[in-house]
Amino acid sequence: MLVSLNWLKNYIDISDISPEDLAEKITKSGIEVEGIEYVAEKSENVVVGYVKECEQHPNADKLNLCQVDVGDEVLQIICGAPNIQQGQKVAVAKPKAVLPGNFKIKKVKLRGVESNGMICSLQELGIAEKYVPKDVADGIFVFPNDVEIGKDVTSLLNLDDAILELGLTPNRADCLSMLGVVYEVGAILDKPINLPDESYSTIDETAGDFISVTVDNKDLAPYYGAFMIKNITVKPSPLWMRNYLMASGIRPINNVVDITNYVLLEYGQPLHAFDYDRLNSKEIAVRLANENEKIVTLDHQERSLTVNDLVITNGKEPIAVAGVMGGANTEVQDDTTTILLEAALFNSTSVRKTVKETGLRSEASTRYEKGVDPNRVNRAGMRACQLLAKYANGDILNQPVEVNDLDTAEKEVTINTDEINKRLGTEISKEEIANIIRKLRFSYSEEGSQFIVSIPTRRGDITIFEDMLEEVARIYGYDNLPFTLPAGSGQAGALSRRQQLKRDIKGFLQSAGLMETITYSLTNEEYVSTFVSPEISEQNAVPVKLAMPMSEDHSHLRLSGVPELLQTVAYNNARNQTDLAYYELGSVFISQESTLQNQPYEQLRLSGAVSGVWHENQWQQEKKIVDFYVVKGIVEGLFSYLNITVSFEQTKLTDMHPGRCATLSIEGQVIGYIGQVHPRIEKKMDLNETYVFDINLDTVLENYAHVPSYKQQSKYPSVVRDIAFVMDENVNAGDVKSLIEEIGHPLVKKVHIFDVYQGEHLPDGEKSIAYSLLFQEDTRTLKDDEVEEKYQAITAAVKERFHAYVRS
Repeated sequence: MLVSLNWLKNYIDISDISPEDLAEKITKSGIEVEGIEYVAEKSENVVVGYVKECEQHPNADKLNLCQVDVGDEVLQIICGAPNIQQGQKVAVAKPKAVLPGNFKIKKVKLRGVESNGMICSLQELGIAEKYVPKDVADGIFVFPNDVEIGKDVTSLLNLDDAILELGLTPNRADCLSMLGVVYEVGAILDKPINLPDESYSTIDETAGDFISVTVDNKDLAPYYGAFMIKNITVKPSPLWMRNYLMASGIRPINNVVDITNYVLLEYGQPLHAFDYDRLNSKEIAVRLANENEKIVTLDHQERSLTVNDLVITNGKEPIAVAGVMGGANTEVQDDTTTILLEAALFNSTSVRKTVKETGLRSEASTRYEKGVDPNRVNRAGMRACQLLAKYANGDILNQPVEVNDLDTAEKEVTINTDEINKRLGTEISKEEIANIIRKLRFSYSEEGSQFIVSIPTRRGDITIFEDMLEEVARIYGYDNLPFTLPAGSGQAGALSRRQQLKRDIKGFLQSAGLMETITYSLTNEEYVSTFVSPEISEQNAVPVKLAMPMSEDHSHLRLSGVPELLQTVAYNNARNQTDLAYYELGSVFISQESTLQNQPYEQLRLSGAVSGVWHENQWQQEKKIVDFYVVKGIVEGLFSYLNITVSFEQTKLTDMHPGRCATLSIEGQVIGYIGQVHPRIEKKMDLNETYVFDINLDTVLENYAHVPSYKQQSKYPSVVRDIAFVMDENVNAGDVKSLIEEIGHPLVKKVHIFDVYQGEHLPDGEKSIAYSLLFQEDTRTLKDDEVEEKYQAITAAVKERFHAYVRS
């Protein structure tokens, strides 16, 4: 909501407070002022001038030579605007004037003729192009005839206005109107307010002789008022009204349309003016549209309607989409003389559905969606009638036709002084609370320490005690609330064991070189069933689709965090960022077919995606490209850090590279997988070679046993023996390593695989794997015989189980 302070001054005296101070007070009361803008930069020496003469420039076809009276002198000015004419009153920048952008006006010669000043357009005076009326968008601005020659244009064009941009929360729909802001500022500053006059005179004719109104569904349109105004003259609206509309972000059109827009902003109540003669009917019927019924709206776009859309008709065809936009077939035009003015209240849910289906949003629909004041609907129509009589010379007919099923009763909320102080931790007196209610302009009665407050219908957001508690707190001042701690809070909080462990895991991954990401828990239908871990697939988990997704890209609850991570990698690849390492701790949502009516089960998982160069030493010109073993090393390092034994087993998964994928297990229970993304998916998503992992962190946390331990380093020397086994190429190196550790215990402390060889000097189908064994005893120095005996036992066991032999 854009609030013009010059407009606001018509209702409340704010002359003694700066825009910045007012913005701060409003923000501290609970409505954020997102910014302050000024209509235009300051101009100097720009006045109203009268064009006494206007002739073609003697040396230029598209220039005019004008004699302009500026009050204290007549200036000769050359002007190229296409709409310049004799007899106009225009904005004149005199010599030595300064326009926005520090543009200085000087005496110059144009095509050999002297020009002393400049006749200005609104754009040249600093007003944004999008707010300039169409009739003067390509030329200079022309003042009404009643303005004073020589007067400074700043106040006439509202150039000194400051605009506050309010960032309203959905519950504060009352401040989508100037009057709502007036009540708010009046309460904050504790100043009297002046509400607009709504009275007007009527002629002897009655509206019922010209129009009838029927409403099929009063739940969707509880109030519809039809005002009739005859003998209007369509012309530009008064200058002050155009200024306020432009300051509020609305382009002026003509007096009739401008008045409906002005009242919309003033009262927060949408209005619409129909050209009565183009109605071709004496009937207004409010009904639901027929399926695929068509209407051309004011933006000259044809809209196809559904049975959920409420429309205004002339008894036969739609003439407006209720609460959203009028139809082009009854648009007010220059030759309009009689209008039917609609002041109605439409159901917010109905309007919201229509906006969603049609994609058509307007200032009117925004207010209907958030809720309008039922007690202002008719009053807004009266206010518009008053302005139409004054500025369009209209004759208002008696007794507007109404269909009225409105509930305008005020709700009551009971508050208690003691309970308010208990909740806020304050000592606000009963008299102070009464004064706050008075500032808010709520009526009330007292019963002991209780207040029974009648809530005006303009404040639809207040229905319960807590709402009134908030009102008391914000008007009392959040800065005035005491800084206290709850009683008994003698010690600081701490992380739970699970929270600390999650933080430790993040710390390890970040120290390993991965960056944390937070992606959507929602994905699209295409990706929701991809990269699902085997143990989840075995549970017959089904995707959960949202009933009303925000977009098709976020329509399903995810079963894996990998797809969204890969989209993040693809996004960065497209921007020439190829060396990437990401991880995420987040929930997946598991539901079986039989339990779809229940909430899905959330499982915490750790996902990662790594691609590009893992390590580079530029001086030695060495690069380590990410491969399976880099990612496996990260995962192994994590489980070693947690002191949890994990095993890897080669497998094939649909979305993974068939030869570079393995499952992870703890004590035989599969907890996830690791490997390269399948090349077809890499090509589809425009990825480089990318490796991922997905781990059930709930199971990992359950298996974590935090037992602090300490092992003293042995002070006795160690012995390292290397051994290479030739074995069948299908034998897993890890299985051999496990056997060596088993047979070598307790003397063998570490087993490390450092070489794999296939090729020359080895038979087909065989491979050589070399192991480094570290022998050490904690309490004494080992003897060569002991090492040799254990070495031979290991050799014999490997030969027997795997039919391997030692490579010489």
